[in-house]
Amino acid sequence: MTLIDGKKVADEIKQEIAATVEKMVAEGKKRPHLAAILVGHDGGSETYVAHKVRACEQCGFISTLIRMEDDATEAQLLEAVERLNNDPDVDGFIVQLPLPKHISEQKVIEAIDYRKDVDGFHPINVGRMSIGLPCYLSATPAGIIELLARYEIPTKGKHCVVLGRSNIVGKPVASLMMQKHIPGDATVTVCHSATVNLKEICREADIIIAALGQPGFVTADMVKPGAVIVDVGTTRVPDATRKSGFRLRGDVDFDNVAPLCSYITPVPGGVGPMTICSLMKNTLLAGQGAIYPRN
Repeated sequence: MTLIDGKKVADEIKQEIAATVEKMVAEGKKRPHLAAILVGHDGGSETYVAHKVRACEQCGFISTLIRMEDDATEAQLLEAVERLNNDPDVDGFIVQLPLPKHISEQKVIEAIDYRKDVDGFHPINVGRMSIGLPCYLSATPAGIIELLARYEIPTKGKHCVVLGRSNIVGKPVASLMMQKHIPGDATVTVCHSATVNLKEICREADIIIAALGQPGFVTADMVKPGAVIVDVGTTRVPDATRKSGFRLRGDVDFDNVAPLCSYITPVPGGVGPMTICSLMKNTLLAGQGAIYPRN
């Protein structure tokens, strides 16, 4: 069994990005600039944004954080989005999700200029991804594909089972795994809460990508020997032994599943670091005008 070290790969990629940025600056080009809007004080969102700001420093980017309170109106948030859309110095930006319930996430996502949508959530980027055109890939699926590539894990002709059908992970990673590229070119089955014979389907899988948000859902009796397991789950579960009072648990029963696998991602330290790393890659592409040429 080989442990897929997402932190190590992410650190390597950030070093590669930093070297590219310094070369750009030496050639007289501007540093890429990533902005983030954070609404409210959700603990998970605060942590993620702090990691993103730190990653920007490591990559040599300029970063701007715009904070808004929980009671900010949808109109106020849309105004902030429009300001960033029109700011020529900002190459890409994100609106940290989830948003307070009185704000429509879909409305906000669609308001972002798709040419600055480095989260890869805008329908134009999602549509371009689904037909294999250049675009900003959704960060977590892109991170999974990068891990498979760096570990040279065979995917062509393999049976890949994706557990979960979210717009952020399940659907896009299924689309990427079935496209004609490597990693990819797999036969993909997407399973969800309405799937019948789920265990039997999983037992046939060469690769399982678990993105359900249900701790320990994938058990040893669902995994065939030699399978590749990518665990996207990051659920906080109570743990009195930790200073924080909780620990992160994946969707896979790691202790019992790992001995069966050829490769497996841990939680934490697997897919998580790659998600932020993919956002950095998208920001670099935005700064270079590599996907959508500058006006």
